Amino acid sequence: MRSFASDNNSSVHPAVMGAIVEANRDHALGYGDDEWTERAENSFRKMFGDAARVFMVFNGTGANCVALQAAVPSWGSVLCADVAHIYNDECGAPGKMTGAAIQTIPTEDGKLTPQMLEPCLCAAGVVHHSQPRAIYVSQTTELGTVYTVEEMRALADFAHASGMLLHVDGARLANAAAALECSLAEAVGGADIVSFGGTKNGMMMGEAVVVLNPALAENMEWIRKQSAQLASKMRYLAAGFVPYLDDVWLANARNANDMAARLAGILNARRVEIVQKVESNQVFCRLGDESRRRLETKYFFYTHHGVSRFVTSWDTVESDIWEFASLI
Repeated sequence: MRSFASDNNSSVHPAVMGAIVEANRDHALGYGDDEWTERAENSFRKMFGDAARVFMVFNGTGANCVALQAAVPSWGSVLCADVAHIYNDECGAPGKMTGAAIQTIPTEDGKLTPQMLEPCLCAAGVVHHSQPRAIYVSQTTELGTVYTVEEMRALADFAHASGMLLHVDGARLANAAAALECSLAEAVGGADIVSFGGTKNGMMMGEAVVVLNPALAENMEWIRKQSAQLASKMRYLAAGFVPYLDDVWLANARNANDMAARLAGILNARRVEIVQKVESNQVFCRLGDESRRRLETKYFFYTHHGVSRFVTSWDTVESDIWEFASLI
């Protein structure tokens, strides 16, 4: 099977799998008191700075819920784009687990700006309204677009000047950094807390909450435990992060991005309308009915309101692209 429905469908990178197999020996202390977790935390600090605190969790929804519980009180609100993952794709978990309101803002390309956020501050200080306490953005966005380093910094500056925090959902952060040709830290510049993902880019399982604002780290251990995100055999979540953060993440993300660009080029040549800028590993387009039906006979993919999404992966190869496109 080859899939363009989601990069979650891709395989595990051999270096990551090898690290997990290597960790599967003898006994090790549980709940993160093991050598593999220590190595992984050191790898994260190399990427994000010595002050970064790292809390590994099972999955992306868990990472977002843990991060937002640290950032937002129950009487607060989280400002996000109308296509945000926490609003559309996590079954209300962030709202339930934080008690906070999720306030959405319409966007054309999935990206927020300070100008778009400014009107949301009109109820600040009014006791009858939830108080804006965090801005949530995805890097890359749900529409495959990427915040530039300057755009991300502007959001962080706006958040902090307005008494808010910036939470970055980095489920596809590697793809953004590869597209921007910058470091992972630069791609989230100014953020207070990051949900760091690798599952979509060659990891087997496990995500991490990376705390960059020291004030948010104090209660994270208890928040993670209460959120059912503390793994007893932590070494199996941690082991894969070491090779991944060494040299795997960038090569994987570059390949996925390159394959999306190649697919977009073929679609353009066949006069398929592409509706969003192709800046990472996602292509959003409008197919003719006949082309879509032909593709659906062999491939599963998502189509909403006439727009189909194709996602390339770290292990997508050029022959996959041509075989897929031959049905259009």
